[in-house]
Amino acid sequence: MSVSQLKLNLIEGSVSFSFSPQAARELQGALAELMVKLRAVANKTAVGGGGKPSPQKPMEYQHTGEVFLEIFCNPNIWPSPFAAKVLITLRDERIRLTTEAELTRTLEDVNQFLEQVG
Repeated sequence: MSVSQLKLNLIEGSVSFSFSPQAARELQGALAELMVKLRAVANKTAVGGGGKPSPQKPMEYQHTGEVFLEIFCNPNIWPSPFAAKVLITLRDERIRLTTEAELTRTLEDVNQFLEQVG
């Protein structure tokens, strides 16, 4: 199995770690589903005129490889996909990093990674 470095740009700085193309495709799918949920919330809020949008389930992506990666986002708290942020936790036995990143930037990073690795 081929493993390359995925670089995620954070609000301040970036982080790179070993990630497989298969795991990146799974993450890409999870982020795409999250975008659909965010659009549903945004559309119901904009069109609803007082009616509450039906709550969407949060995205909780987890992958265990050389490091453990978890990406979490509650689509119900963001007004649009472009405002949304994801909570990223990256850890191994020596270090744990928990931070936020912009959803759209994270999706761009994963797409760029997949273009590079094929």
